[in-house]
Amino acid sequence: MQVEELLARYAAGERNFRDVDLFRSELSNINLAGASLFRANLFRANLFRGNLIGANLYNATLIGANLYCVNLSGANLSGANLTRADLSGADLSGADLSAADLSGAILSYANLSYADMSRTNLQKATLIDTNLSAANLSGADLKNANISGLNVSETRFSLGIGLSEELKKELQERGAIIEDMPGEPHASRLLSRT
Repeated sequence: MQVEELLARYAAGERNFRDVDLFRSELSNINLAGASLFRANLFRANLFRGNLIGANLYNATLIGANLYCVNLSGANLSGANLTRADLSGADLSGADLSAADLSGAILSYANLSYADMSRTNLQKATLIDTNLSAANLSGADLKNANISGLNVSETRFSLGIGLSEELKKELQERGAIIEDMPGEPHASRLLSRT
């Protein structure tokens, strides 16, 4: 599908663009709020400053996409592949990123408050001055992630992978909730004594 056709159909009220192929498309400043881009191919697409509030990008391919300052608040990105995507300054507040692949992604200055990032792959991701307040990172993989200056007030890290004891302590001091097992902060130690 060509970008012009997509925009015309969206303007006419259509919202279902399931499985659309927008490989390397120029979509900067696009408004697709509320659109369903289920399993869309947005490989290396340029969505700079786009409006995708509440969009459904379940299992979408966004490898290497430019999502700089895009608004994805309340969007469904569960299972999406965002490997090496640039999400600098993006608004992902309240978004569902569960089981998404964000390995190598840039999330600096992004707003991920209240986002569901459970089971998300964040290996080698860059999170500098990222707002993760009240986000759920249960089971997230943070191996080799570049982390500094995070807002982690009330952020849940249950069964997180790749968090050193030193980093866990620092995150707790910043207001994060660190649990060995959900609902039981010291369960792994209790289980090992029986």
